Amino acid sequence: MSWGTELWDQFDSLDKHTQWGIDFLERYAKFVKERIEIEQNYAKQLRNLVKKYCPKRSSKDEEPRSAIEMHLASTSSLQQVQLPSLGIQPSSFPSSGQSVGNLRDSSMPKEPAGQREVVAEEMAHRVYGELMRYAHDLKTERKMHLQEGRKAQQYLDMCWKQMDNSKKKFERECREAEKAQQSYERLDNDTNATKADVEKAKQQLNLRTHMADENKNEYAAQLQNFNGEQHKHFYVVIPQIYKQLQEMDERRTVKLSECYRGFADSERKVIPIISKCLEGMILAAKSVDERRDSQMVVDSFKSGFEPPGDFPFEDYSQHIYRTISDGTISASKQESGKMDAKTTVGKAKGKLWLFGKKPKWSVKMGPALEDFSHLPPEQRRKKLQQRIDELNRELQKESDQKDALNKMKDVYEKNPQMGDPGSLQPKLAETMNNIDRLRMEIHKNEAWLSEVEGKTGGRGDRRHSSDINHLVTQGRESPEGSYTDDANQEVRGPPQQHGHHSEFDDEFEDDDPLPAIGHCKAIYPFDGHNEGTLAMKEGEVLYIIEEDKGDGWTRARRQNGEEGYVPTSYIDVTLEKNSKGAVTYI
Repeated sequence: MSWGTELWDQFDSLDKHTQWGIDFLERYAKFVKERIEIEQNYAKQLRNLVKKYCPKRSSKDEEPRSAIEMHLASTSSLQQVQLPSLGIQPSSFPSSGQSVGNLRDSSMPKEPAGQREVVAEEMAHRVYGELMRYAHDLKTERKMHLQEGRKAQQYLDMCWKQMDNSKKKFERECREAEKAQQSYERLDNDTNATKADVEKAKQQLNLRTHMADENKNEYAAQLQNFNGEQHKHFYVVIPQIYKQLQEMDERRTVKLSECYRGFADSERKVIPIISKCLEGMILAAKSVDERRDSQMVVDSFKSGFEPPGDFPFEDYSQHIYRTISDGTISASKQESGKMDAKTTVGKAKGKLWLFGKKPKWSVKMGPALEDFSHLPPEQRRKKLQQRIDELNRELQKESDQKDALNKMKDVYEKNPQMGDPGSLQPKLAETMNNIDRLRMEIHKNEAWLSEVEGKTGGRGDRRHSSDINHLVTQGRESPEGSYTDDANQEVRGPPQQHGHHSEFDDEFEDDDPLPAIGHCKAIYPFDGHNEGTLAMKEGEVLYIIEEDKGDGWTRARRQNGEEGYVPTSYIDVTLEKNSKGAVTYI
């Protein structure tokens, strides 16, 4: 099968067909180009999608505080940008014990968005670039072959015209020779014609006959030449040109086939990589632990406070049945407590902001403090622990630097030509200062941390414990004949905090212990489980170092130096007159 033999007379059709083939090639190249733009835009839009929906967290933030944030953070570490295709509900996220980032293979290539860019680059280089270069070469080659075909056709047309002209000339000369012959025969048969006229007609006949013979020979030669050129044209030249056009068109088809495969290979190469990304998503989905999810929410928001305890019964009728005291300290304390009942109740009601309206101080917390005392106990503990860990890392760095400087100093001392040991002294001094500063910071933060860990229950625990002990002994009569179920005293806890530090914490930090201003005897036992309180047994004698300030608590000390607050209604107080260590509160 050859175009040269089968399509010898279809030059125009082949011209249109080869042009259509090149147009199809260019159209496919345009399709690939637009597909490349789609892949690039798709990758860009995927990245913008992740950038839009991934949580923006500052370096100060801790772990994500919601399930959807944790999910997005973990998928971001995996660089899985196809979030909408996951179909995972917002309440699901990988457990902290098995981070999704650890599930990613270290050899795993880039994210699906990057793979779409790889597809675009592969198509641009392997398909679109090749198609455009080949289309240009095809146009040049086709133009050359068609020009050769047109030249051959023009040459054949020229030969035909020459042959046709010689034929027409020969025909014309033959007619003129026939006319001359008829004229000669007419004059030769005419008796009236002169000999000169007959001779002239004969000469004219000979001339025309000679010219007709010459034109005949020329016509024969032109005819033979045209037949030869025509045979050469249709059996040699045109088949050769058409063969080249056929080969060109077949190469175009082969190139298209290669581009089709290259197009498919560009997609197929990234399928395993994208499959690994999808497998990572599946592993991340399987690692979801709803219990750990809930635990992380607890760790993020836990304040460390205990729920408020039960409010005690406030007996406003007790003054009717109370026996007038003979001036004992207990009676005076109870009377003071009764006078402050409205104030205490107001304070107690002010603490019900957990599920109701918050006080003004809780709305605007003010600037963050160095000891994080503006935070709830649990969050404060976490912040302090993080700071201690950071300070320990800095301390380790400074210690390593100090060791390195000491080693360098030893080398300089042994080999003075290598350097001056004295030049390292300022750096060593600076490092030692940094180490001392860091140690002081660590000690200070550890002290704060110990304070927080000892205050797990806070004041709410202390009040709750006091209420429990009060309920146990409620209704018992004190040795002085007065009742000890004063609700005002039981509601109040140890001295309230002013600002962010309690008064007794500040006083406990004093170097010199307070002098004793009297002594007391425990009427009832007190467990003293809460921080800042002092446990005592019934009948135990303690030193008084601070009087009751009207909140129902007295500061006492054992003989071994242990100090703390005890309920005033649980003890019988005897103060020493004119004591130099007495503390008076107004």
